[in-house]
Formats: sequence, C-alpha cells, structure tokens
Amino acid sequence: MKAYWSLFVARFALLLQYRTAALAGVATQLFWGFVKVMVLEAFFTHATSAQPMTFREATGYVWLGQAFLIALVPWGGDKEIQELIRSGSVGYDLLRPTDLYNFWFTRALALRTAPLILRGLPLLGITMFLFPIVGLSERSLSLPPSFASGIAFLMSFIGGILLSSTITMLLTVSMMWTLSGEGINSVLPNLITIFSGMIIPLPLFPEWLQPCLNFLPFSGLLDKPFRLFTGNLPPNELFNILLHQIFWIFVIIILGRFLVKYGVKKLVIQGG
Repeated sequence: MKAYWSLFVARFALLLQYRTAALAGVATQLFWGFVKVMVLEAFFTHATSAQPMTFREATGYVWLGQAFLIALVPWGGDKEIQELIRSGSVGYDLLRPTDLYNFWFTRALALRTAPLILRGLPLLGITMFLFPIVGLSERSLSLPPSFASGIAFLMSFIGGILLSSTITMLLTVSMMWTLSGEGINSVLPNLITIFSGMIIPLPLFPEWLQPCLNFLPFSGLLDKPFRLFTGNLPPNELFNILLHQIFWIFVIIILGRFLVKYGVKKLVIQGG
C-alpha cells in the first residue's frame, strides 16, 4: 500500500506542474459554460411545458460540468502507459514487485484528481462567488440547498472519481489488444460525454430514454452527483446512487483485471 501511495503522491505532484495549461483551461471552460447557459436560457424561456428541472438547477449543472470536466470525464487512457505498451518499455512495469492493475489504477486516480485543484476549485470560486458580485446572479452556481445535499454530493462525487478512474483503466489497457489503441480511445469518450450529461443534462432527454440512461454507468460520473448538488435529486437518493456507482465500479474492475491478465500473456515486447 505504501508503494501505491508514494506513486499517487509523485504522480499528483507532477500533474500539478501544468499550471499555465490549467489557467487556459479555466478561461476556455468559462467561455463554453456561458454558451451552454445561454442556450439553456433560450430553451427554458420558450418552453411551453413543464420541465424536469428548473433553469437554476440546469445552470448549476452546467457550471459543475465545466468545473469537473477533466476530473470526471475519462477523455482517454493514460497516454504515457499506452506509449510504453507501444514501444515495449512496459517491460519495466512488468518487473515491478506490485500488482500491475493496481499500479496503473493508482496513476489513473492521480490523473483524475489533480485537475480538481488546478481547474475545478478556481472555476467553482468564480461561478459561485464572483458572478453574484458582477451582476450575474441568475447565471451563477448556487450552494447546495441543504447541508445533507452537500454531503450527499461529496460522497457521490468520490464515487464518480473512482468510476472515472476504472473507465480510464479500460481505455489504457485497450492498447494491449489493438495495434494503435486510437479507435476505442476516440469513440468511447465521445459516447461518455453525451450519456453522462456533459452536453445536455440527462433529465432533458426524452422520457423513453431515461431508464437506459439511468442504468448505464455514465450517469454516475456527472449527472447524479450534480443533481444532488443542485437539489434536483433529494439527499435520500444517495443510497441508490452509491449502489449504482459501486456496482459498475466492480464490474469494470473485474473486466479490466481480466483484460490485463490475458493482455500480458499475449503482449509482445520487441527485443525481449
């Protein structure tokens, strides 16, 4: 366990060095956040029927998505590990006296959590505290409606980070089974972006699609934690949300371990 903790701390500290890129990312996400909020404002203004969430809840949903964009959405596998697999240098990782899946999962966990400090917290501060000062209260991020909602969000958010890390591992390990690894690393993140609620809040999808969206693991990344934060879901839904996240975490970990176990057996390392 000490080895994994040391790896996490070292990887986390390394990722914190990319401060300029993070600053540019905050500016970019603010811009796109405004675009999404204005689109939603036009939709709610001209809607002729009752919607499953209020404009205030949808606005908070959007800003949370922009703040945790990098942390919760698995945009791809670990590029460094995939390059090690491609070049054959992964042999060094195979010689380490650690479980290979746990070793790579620790890296994935650091990859998902470091952006919380560099991008997430600054953007939350701007949208939650600065916007009301400059007259953008209607388009700002509000605090959770209750203390219970805040605690429920925090617990489900941790589940979302773990779930995102397991999906990141799947994308990383896919390199063992393909020549380039670019196929699934290009297709799956786009599907996750749509079905996690990153583009459109999931409650605004057609009613007939809701059972499928709620069952898929992707709703546990963004949609359900964000709806707890904004008050669209009551805190007593936390148990069901955690159950959904834990189920998919275990399923994906089992699948990932299977792929690593048999991927190592079929892996060809040049020169070795």
